[in-house]
Amino acid sequence: MSTVLPPPSKRQRREEIERTQTQQDVTPKTLPAGQDSFKAEFVDSDGNQMTDVIEVKFEDATEKNISVLLNTLLGRDREDFTPYRFRIHIPGKDIIVDQYPTDLHGLLAKHGVANFENTITLSAEPQAVFKVQAVSRMAHRIPGHGQPILASQFSPISSSILATGSGDNTVRIWDTDTGTPKFTLKGHTGWVLGVSFSPRGDQLASCSMDKTVRIWDPETGKPFGQDLKGHAKWVTAIAWQPYHLWRDGTARLASASKDGTVRIWVVNTGRTEHVLSGHKDSVSCVRWGGTDLVYTGSHDKSIRVWDAVKGTLVSQLTAHGHWVNHIALSSDHALQTGYFDHTKDIPATEEGKRQKAKERFENAAKINGKVAERFVSASDDFTMYLWDLTNNGNKPVARLLGHQNKVNHVQFSPDGTMIASAGWDNATKLWNARDGKFLKSLRGHVAPVYQCGWSADSRLLVTASKDTTLKVWNARTGNLTTDLPGHEDEVRTPRRQVHPSPD
Repeated sequence: MSTVLPPPSKRQRREEIERTQTQQDVTPKTLPAGQDSFKAEFVDSDGNQMTDVIEVKFEDATEKNISVLLNTLLGRDREDFTPYRFRIHIPGKDIIVDQYPTDLHGLLAKHGVANFENTITLSAEPQAVFKVQAVSRMAHRIPGHGQPILASQFSPISSSILATGSGDNTVRIWDTDTGTPKFTLKGHTGWVLGVSFSPRGDQLASCSMDKTVRIWDPETGKPFGQDLKGHAKWVTAIAWQPYHLWRDGTARLASASKDGTVRIWVVNTGRTEHVLSGHKDSVSCVRWGGTDLVYTGSHDKSIRVWDAVKGTLVSQLTAHGHWVNHIALSSDHALQTGYFDHTKDIPATEEGKRQKAKERFENAAKINGKVAERFVSASDDFTMYLWDLTNNGNKPVARLLGHQNKVNHVQFSPDGTMIASAGWDNATKLWNARDGKFLKSLRGHVAPVYQCGWSADSRLLVTASKDTTLKVWNARTGNLTTDLPGHEDEVRTPRRQVHPSPD
């Protein structure tokens, strides 16, 4: 029987961080005279110059060393260093290399760069200021539901609060620190297909096969108001209006149904504000964007984009050849967490909270200094499409090909640089979120992969499969970090913490 090693101590973790912030020892290479160094220009994601042009030796030009150099040039103390990912602009060509190479000189030579007097532009993208540790062992086994768990979500307030919805018609709220149940929320008369915390974390919505949406108080486990009735068939998905868009402090909620409609509810009163009708079949997914647009995908093969204030259709996208299973927004992480982040620095006023939530959304959605919320759609036609309505209109940015079976789930990384997709071909794939280019396949599951979820620092990806396992992957290398067996049946819904708790 193998021995399970204990998790590293704080001292060991601190020493590991110090080691990662120390420049690497690099075996020097003998390069021709005049080609042993290059001029580097650092720019941010919007193309703005960050420092003066500096000369760098190729033998020192690993990505970790370049990150240390940039932090030093920016005058940061070592304990305040921010890790960076770099994209390389090939001089004289319209080529951007997204993956930093192990041999930078060889890469430039491969692209025909012979004159190293030219300045090499490096786009620096800051990574998270924290680092999430990979799960290595089971913390708790929490029984309670009498039927399969179909949906789950962590609260934006605290990662110790988890909500789950089940085929036993109940919603449960759990304390993940102690592994104990807090509340069992009863009222639905059909399977609970979705659960979602409000961006403020003070309300929990659930939707069910009983055609209703219910709102709950997660602090007491009591229902909030009356159940929301109006749909003629199952309610398949729900989405809260982003917090910075709340009008008069009033929350709104969108619900999608098999009846082909989406309803927008004023939560405080239970009133239906708009009925968005037009889909000819079941609406399988709904997202509420940061510019007050509602995105819906349907079994009628179309995606529709709606003005949430007016309740009118803005765009109809018909590129897919089969059911649209899932839609993800580039700003999903920022919108879900609202004004909460890893710093726990919460503004004192409602106006301050809305302003912080707005700033977090805009930072997540900006492309070249302009707010342009992108989204990606996944379908039974084995494909995905990347969309940018602001810059590309109704024409997709890219068609993402590679899966050999239905694509069930898709998700942007929290930093907005990558897209992960889970499919019935037993594979998870990673894509560049800027242009949709394929990056790598994550293979290890022996049955369909139902869903995937990113760590808050965008370094790790967890996948859930019909093969009864969860797997944790290193997104940079594509290597399997940890295999997590333990479930006795298929795993449908993995959930990451929305932000890590500080030490």
